Parts: sequence; C-alpha cells; structure tokens
Amino acid sequence: MTSHPLLAALTRRAAARAHTAAETCPCGAVTLADRPDAVVVRHADTVAKAHAPDTDPADLAPRVAAAAALPHVLLPPLTPAPTMLHGRLVTFWPYGAPVDPDDPDAAPWEAAGALLAELHRTPVPAGLPAMRGPAKAARAVALLRAAGAHPARAPVLGAWRTLPAWARAEAPMPGAGALCHGDLHLGQLVRRPAPDGPWRLIDVDDLGVGDPAWDLARPAAWFACGLLPPDEWSRFLTAYRAAAGPAVPDAGDPWVRLDASARALTVQTAARAVTKAAAVGRPLDEVEQCLVDACARMGSLPSQVAADFAK
Repeated sequence: MTSHPLLAALTRRAAARAHTAAETCPCGAVTLADRPDAVVVRHADTVAKAHAPDTDPADLAPRVAAAAALPHVLLPPLTPAPTMLHGRLVTFWPYGAPVDPDDPDAAPWEAAGALLAELHRTPVPAGLPAMRGPAKAARAVALLRAAGAHPARAPVLGAWRTLPAWARAEAPMPGAGALCHGDLHLGQLVRRPAPDGPWRLIDVDDLGVGDPAWDLARPAAWFACGLLPPDEWSRFLTAYRAAAGPAVPDAGDPWVRLDASARALTVQTAARAVTKAAAVGRPLDEVEQCLVDACARMGSLPSQVAADFAK
C-alpha cells in the first residue's frame, strides 16, 4: 500500500481541483487505486493520478499533451501538464464511467476496435517516446526470474526465449511505427460524460510510437488461449478492420501480424501470475494455469502461430 501522506495529499489536490470556487465540500473522495505504480483518487467529477515513482517527466509530458490533442479518441486531461506531489508526478482527469465487469455481454468491443484504429491512423505527435509494451513485458519476466522457484517458472521463461528480440525490448520495434496505446484492455475504456457518453481510451502511461499489432495482442492472446469467446474476438477484430486499422490485413489471416505480440502478452500475463502466486505460496488458478500451458506449447513449437499454439 502507498504511504498515507501521498494518498492524503492527492485527495486534497483532487478536492481542490474539483471545487475551485468552493471552500467546503460535501463530496466523499474515493480511492480508485492504491498500488506502488499508481495512486488514483476520485473526487466528484475529478480524478487525480499519482504516476509510478520512476516515471520520466520528459516522457509523461508529451503523452499527456497527446491526450489533450486527441479528445475524440483519448480522454483529455483537465490540466495541460503534470505536477509534482510528494516526489510523484500527478495528472488530473475528468471522471468517466468504466466498463461494467458484471455485464460481460455489454463489453464495448466494437468501440475498442474503432478507437484503436483511429488512434493508429493518427500521425505520431512530435517528441512522443516509444510505446512501453515490450519494456513492460521484459519487466514482468525480470520479476519472475527474481521471484525464486516455482513449477511454472520454466515454461514461461522458455516461451520468452522464443520471442523475437524486439518483443523482449532488446531491439527496436519493426516498421516505421504508429501511435499506440501500449496497454489495451477493457479497463482502459470509459464513457464520458458518465454514464452513457461516448467511449474514450484512458491511461497514457504507455502511449507512444510502436507496432500497432501490440494493441490488439492482449485480446488476441486471450482468444488464442480460449479465455475470450470467439464472437467477442470477432466483434473486436471486425470493428478494427471496418475502421481501417493498419495493424492487420483488411481480410484474411490476422495472425501473420499478431503472432509475436500475442505470444509476448501471453508470456507477460503468465509471468505476472506466477510471480504473484510464488510470493504467497499458492497454486495457480484455472486461468493462470491456462496461460502457463500456452507458454509451454510456445516453447515446444516456436514456429507455430498463436492461433494454433494456444488451442
């Protein structure tokens, strides 16, 4: 858990930003996240986020600026630049209604596909850093290596070794690069204004230049592992293609482009799961074991496409 001084100070900042003209406030603050890498507080219609301690201000500033310039795709910030609080970079955002986790049938796969396609078609803003996806995957594997013994450690590390160097953050990503979100999942969509406004993408921490296939990789990996129903994957992919998304061919086999990224996201997710399980000495749950099994197949059949290795 994050230290109380940061959380208390962030709550005060959110209240001040939400009620700039009021001295007293009847609202109750809500802590949306309190993790080492992010502290997020909501106060009325304002959300304040303290970013990870190692966040580079030279990288975060152009990411926030990109969100401000693309309000039709990304939720725009309330303030144009990050500020410092207790040694952490802080940004302020309008509140948006998230995806309802208890209503999977209402998951906005079409909106996610269309927003991603528009993001990928947008010219890359000057000064934007590289998309952080491969670096986050490499960090997850490094933490797994440091976690000590676990029966699932070997297959996950074996799958990691089959990936191309760029997917392990050991070489530049291929191609000219597109504007990418870097960490796409359904938790990164909100409706603004709440509760039924248009969907927008949130969280710019990984936004940057890279291979747009990475943004399709998490749902692709979950589909390949049997964790995302085929109809939901089809809705997402069809919407992306209908909006002229450049990450995959207009028709035909998408795995020609998605294979390496989907493998990398499978390894990243499995590495995180095994690291958490090892930390508390618990067995893997069914979903986590499914991801580890997919890694084992990747390690034994490195040339087989993702759609085959995981089924």
